Amino acid sequence: MQRLFTYDGLSDQRGEIGEIDEIIMGDDNASFYKGRRVLITGGLGFIGSNLADRLVALGAEVLLVDSLLPDYGGNLFNIDSIRHAVRVNVSDVRDASSMQYLVRDQQVIFNLAGQVSHVDSMRDPYTDLEINCRSQLSILEACRNHNPSVKVVFAGTRQIYGKPDSLPVTEEHLVRPIDVNGINKAAGEYYHLVYNNVFGVRSCSLRLTNVYGPRQLMKHNRQGFIGWFIRLAVEDREIQLFGDGSQLRDFVYVDDVVEAFLLAGASDACNGEVFNVGGSGPVSLGELAELLVDVAGTGRVRFVDWPAERRAIDIGDFYADSSKFTRAVGWTGQVALRDGLTRTVGYYRAHLPEYVDASLDAPSEMS
Repeated sequence: MQRLFTYDGLSDQRGEIGEIDEIIMGDDNASFYKGRRVLITGGLGFIGSNLADRLVALGAEVLLVDSLLPDYGGNLFNIDSIRHAVRVNVSDVRDASSMQYLVRDQQVIFNLAGQVSHVDSMRDPYTDLEINCRSQLSILEACRNHNPSVKVVFAGTRQIYGKPDSLPVTEEHLVRPIDVNGINKAAGEYYHLVYNNVFGVRSCSLRLTNVYGPRQLMKHNRQGFIGWFIRLAVEDREIQLFGDGSQLRDFVYVDDVVEAFLLAGASDACNGEVFNVGGSGPVSLGELAELLVDVAGTGRVRFVDWPAERRAIDIGDFYADSSKFTRAVGWTGQVALRDGLTRTVGYYRAHLPEYVDASLDAPSEMS
């Protein structure tokens, strides 16, 4: 079952987030999306809605597909500023008949639908398998049979690498996931590569590291720790860090990730390839939490012991080398961590009630 509706007649409120940054794509790439038909799966979620916002600014015809499952991040408020300019189809990407209809005539598909909680994948592996594997086949089969000329960009994850053998991690690193989510996301990525190589459905994958920014889910802590940390800071609560807070990560602002997707979608040089998309350098979780508290002017940090179920699937230090993607399309991150946190905190101070309706009874999930 699917529901299709279009928002119209409502004011543009982008200024509440901060004016859209000057588009850093080249003129050729910016013009690529003008009038182009673009479908975003997971389009009401965190990255999907930010991507939709930019595509509307570029003049694309945007169709958003989202199941709006309660705990998965889809939120109609995420597209409040562009609700007059997009179409929304409430549908589950696991539904093959829906996807066969929805992919027709689309020119670019940004495939962001997925289950991203590592803990949930261990508690309910079958649902993770359905969403991160079966649904990817549903999308790709629909493309192969009904729109083989479409370009597909898949939202991969650095989680597929598992615990790194060396740092920074390049795309040559072994794929060795340590949880069910990582296994299924790796399979979903490989499906895209197979359909590119065998069936000619042009596809590539962006292996994202820790993405943060406006419109991120923060109802609960199971889809990563950054949004949860931000919520706790904004609400002047305690941020609990597992262990001593020395774990290293890289952080990439959502606007930079949006640019990465746009560049990959416009470039056939990316077809059949995988690319890391990460931050500019490693930051410890302790440093991140202290910086966030400083930026917000509220919140506090406390170190706690590792919960056993979290410790078992933690990967230790991780930060990525994104130079392969830079060489392919010229992408580099533009937003510094302090600046990105400042923008994000400002957004949630203005809109927090639209994003919180869950209890604050759990420590954050390290991702």
